Amino acid sequence: MTSWLLVGLGNPGPEYERTRHNVGFMTADELARRARASFSAPRGMRAGVAETIISAAGLGAPPGDKLIIAKPRTFMNESGQAVRKLAGFHQISPSRMVVVHDELDLEFGQLRLKIGGGDNGHNGLKSIRSHLQTGDFYRVRIGIGRPPGRQPAADYVLSTIPAALREDYAVVVARAADACEALITKGLVAAQNEFNN
Repeated sequence: MTSWLLVGLGNPGPEYERTRHNVGFMTADELARRARASFSAPRGMRAGVAETIISAAGLGAPPGDKLIIAKPRTFMNESGQAVRKLAGFHQISPSRMVVVHDELDLEFGQLRLKIGGGDNGHNGLKSIRSHLQTGDFYRVRIGIGRPPGRQPAADYVLSTIPAALREDYAVVVARAADACEALITKGLVAAQNEFNN
């Protein structure tokens, strides 16, 4: 059985739940919800993991392909530890790995799908690249925009999403989940044509 690993990046714990930095976690939650899959904490994996057969997730890929949806239980800057363990345990190469993360350099709501590239100062990506010894995995980048005024980027990404924007974020997260499904089932180019805006 062929497997895909989709990793949503974020920080664990209720205090980070509704922060901009956790849009990757939110996307993973949405995909698991669609697949009616629950997260568990497999021993030694350092991540919450939900598994589904891709067709059962409504993804329409060849029946039998497995999708492993993961949310690292490390903090963001140590995400690579969890990703390396999961990839090793499930024998998944970076070419069948999708990492979903927030992106300061994209306007709020913009999506960009790509493979490879630098970490652009994103500590979660930096950790994953370091632990896998490569950056050649797929990425779904979710634009959160730049902080207003002189607010430091770290404060901005870790701040709670304002109540007035929560519905907008929910729409963006649903679109990001759609983009993940398209990437896995239709391939990168078709998904880019549909979602890179």
